[in-house]
Amino acid sequence: MSTVLAIDQGTSATKAIVVDAGGEVLGLAELPVRPAYLPGGGVEQDPAELLDSVLDAGRRAVARAGVPVDAVALANQGETVLAWNPVTGAPLSPAVVWQDRRSEGICAELAGYGERIAGVTGLVLDPYFSAPKMAWLRRNVTGEGVVTTSDSWIVHHLTGEFVTDVTTAGRSLVTRLDDAGWDPELLELFGLGGECLPRVVPCDEVVGHTSAFGGRVPVAGLVVDQQAALLAENCLRAGEAKCTFGTGAFLLANTGTSAVRSTAGLAASVAWRVRGETSYCFDGQVYTAASAVRWMRDLGFVGSAADLDAVAAADSEGVLCVPALAGLAAPWWRPDARASFCGMTLSTGPGHLVLAVLQGIAAQVAELCELVAADLGRPLTRLRVDGGLTRSRVLMQAVADLTRIPIDVYPSPHATPMGAVALARASLDPSLSLEDAVHAWEPGTTYEPRWSADRAAGFRSRWRDAVAAALPREGAL
Repeated sequence: MSTVLAIDQGTSATKAIVVDAGGEVLGLAELPVRPAYLPGGGVEQDPAELLDSVLDAGRRAVARAGVPVDAVALANQGETVLAWNPVTGAPLSPAVVWQDRRSEGICAELAGYGERIAGVTGLVLDPYFSAPKMAWLRRNVTGEGVVTTSDSWIVHHLTGEFVTDVTTAGRSLVTRLDDAGWDPELLELFGLGGECLPRVVPCDEVVGHTSAFGGRVPVAGLVVDQQAALLAENCLRAGEAKCTFGTGAFLLANTGTSAVRSTAGLAASVAWRVRGETSYCFDGQVYTAASAVRWMRDLGFVGSAADLDAVAAADSEGVLCVPALAGLAAPWWRPDARASFCGMTLSTGPGHLVLAVLQGIAAQVAELCELVAADLGRPLTRLRVDGGLTRSRVLMQAVADLTRIPIDVYPSPHATPMGAVALARASLDPSLSLEDAVHAWEPGTTYEPRWSADRAAGFRSRWRDAVAAALPREGAL
């Protein structure tokens, strides 16, 4: 077992941890990155800031650990893209973040191909995924260089290689779910047929070597952040599920080694490919979780996420929130959806609004659990959770109340990098099984449902009505 530097390059921060063979975190560094939220649904990041945060956080974590590392692993945002010069590595565009909605028009143009795209890729045609944003960059920013997800650019700077991992490629809308290969016909549909694309690699491949963090060491364990957390939380068998509460909330359920498609409107994706075997998952998204909390902070409702439980009212007094600040994903798939509050009176205060936002996030998670149950043919019996917002007891209790299942909180704030650590170890030691590479854990806290079934059902019915009322009507101004 090796000492691994795992870097989790996320939407609002880059975290680096150094983990020893026993799973102990020897060094940690976390640096903020600042997405720019633009009019018209644009969300961008400065590529230089992303790369600097990776290098700086990684070096700080290694320095704090005080030991050399045997490998570097990388978890990435999944659907964030940019154009860049493959010779110099210089960025040719901003990084267009997964939340960006400016490619809605491209998706609308291809709406007639939606069923075909879903059949090939397992995904729903939506601006959330990579290819529409790649096509938008080509139409509106530059035709120069290559256009890829951010992981390929970062790995190129670390190793000189031009690769992407199987889980990231599978989030593009232009790869086949069955084998994760690029699909020429779909690339042509998006106007990307002539692009030079990275080689798709399994999650347990050593893709190159880097000297960016000290001595020359292998780079391995490339994976999308959400799949990394699924692995870290030991969701290794079909039907086991987790939800990460970060910038958004992402519920993934392991579906085994068969490339099944969702019939309930979820995304179907590669969970990981290790030892030549591919595991799959269903994936549901809540586009705004911590970003909704940041929005409330900017409006002055809370000072920070740490204040949520102190500010939230004990009862919302009938106030409901649809926190669609960046559109709605499954089962609605409405990038044009906008956030709304309803049920307010003159007695409504900030505490009611804060609780309504948290319950609105929880209601979306409950919807995703129901969709997963429909696809699996059986209900989820527990949900494992991780991410910064799991520190909010109010939010976690709301999730338990509305899903009507126990919620097990991962005991560490490092689920995503720990999943990358496991994949790096599997890369370095071919004799190590994936089960042995993942560290066992027990929940730090478990939240049991308190609401009755009738109360939960009544709330969810009223909340769905609020969603229906908030969705823009065709032809409405």
